[in-house]
Formats: sequence, C-alpha cells, structure tokens
Amino acid sequence: MTTIKTALITGSSSGIGLATAKVLAAQGIQVMLHGIEESAIGDAIAANLERQHNVKARYYCADLAKPALIDGLIEAVISQFGALDILINNAGIQFTSPTVDYPTEKWDLVMAVNLSAAFHTTRLALPFMLKNNWGRIVNIASVHGLVGSANKSAYCAAKHGLVGFTKVVALEHAAQGITANCICPGWTDTAILDQQFKVYAENNNISLGEAKRGLIATKSPYPELINPCAIGEMVHFLCSDAATAITGSSLPIDGAWTAQ
Repeated sequence: MTTIKTALITGSSSGIGLATAKVLAAQGIQVMLHGIEESAIGDAIAANLERQHNVKARYYCADLAKPALIDGLIEAVISQFGALDILINNAGIQFTSPTVDYPTEKWDLVMAVNLSAAFHTTRLALPFMLKNNWGRIVNIASVHGLVGSANKSAYCAAKHGLVGFTKVVALEHAAQGITANCICPGWTDTAILDQQFKVYAENNNISLGEAKRGLIATKSPYPELINPCAIGEMVHFLCSDAATAITGSSLPIDGAWTAQ
C-alpha cells in the first residue's frame, strides 16, 4: 500500500477492534473507530491513537442494530476522510441459552449486530472501493463460524452466515481489486467471554483463573487466551499487497480448536 489508506473498524472501542486499530494506525493507516460508548469516551480513544501513531483517527457512535444509523456511520467516514479503503466488521455480541428457551428478541439482536450490520456496511462501502479498484474487507467471524457449540444458536448461526456472506462478496469482486476474508478467532482475551468464565467458575466452585483454563481446555488444545493483537496483525496482513490473491477465505486463529 503506497498511498494513505482509510479503515473503518466496527466495535473498535475495546478488544479485538481496538487492538486492530492500533496495529493499522502503527502502519500509517487512518482509522474511523466505532462503538456504542458516548462520544466523549470514543473521542478520547481516537485522540490517544492519534498521539501515539501520528495518524488521523476519529470516533463515531452508532447502534448497529439500526440500519439507518449505519448509513450515518459510512457518511461520517467519507465526510471525515474522503475515502473508505478498508472495512473491518468486528462488532459482535453474545447471548447463550438452550434453543428451546432462547428469547426471540435476543436472537433478533444477535443476528442484527453480528450479521446484518456487516451486510449493510459492506453494501455501503463497496461503491467507494469499486471507484478506486481497490478494497479490503475483513470480517471478524469466530471459530463458531466453522463449528457449533451448545447454547449458542444465534451466535453460531450469525457467524456461519458471516462466513457464507464473505464468500459471496469475494466471488463478486475478485476481479476488481477487492478482497473479502474472514478471521475466525477461538478463545480470545476480550470482555465478551467474561460472563462465560464467571458462570463456569460458579458452577464448578473454582477461581476465575481456574475457570479460564478449564473452559479453554474443553475446546482448544492451546491452553491460553489469544492476544487480540494477533488478530490485528492478521488483519494487517490481509490488507497488504502480499494478500492480493487471498480472498473468500476463512482463517482460524483458534489454538487447533478446529483441527480436531
């Protein structure tokens, strides 16, 4: 990438999204951060990113469950930066319950944020990428886009859907300088897992640290949580010229979870 690029990263006020923003900013890529925190909080995160990496960064607050607000998010990117070259669909939520008891409103919300929002951002971003014959779309799916787990019907359905959607976008634009790929993380050190670790600790009468190791071991041979920065580094690689021919792929970073 020889010219300055602009990236939109949804769900980037913490976790994998913020780690990815830091990696990209360190490489001179401008970043539009997104979250649901109030603007003062997000603006402070963006300002800190600017100070650390001497690159333009902004923040936009939007509830991705509401498509009309996604329109505003894309408009803000173009207004602030004049371009949208890289789209990282990272925002996601989790709710666990047996299917028979799964609340329909939770199903709708998980699908809206984890899957439908990626469709809306992608359809709105593609015209700007097509204009320049260059674009990178990286969807942060999950190992649950490749395998299933009990009590995660909506999450698994959404992430499997994201993997399929990514393949379609890749096929449609492979000859136009635009790539679309999924990264499928396993147990990653983010807040989305906190409640699961807490419940596992309570159910087994063990410490939180023991719960983390125990729950990880139920799925993954790799015994540690994955550093979010490792996901960010993979995102950066997929945005590089070296990854021009990598498109339509679903790349697990899962500690051999799906190797079993």
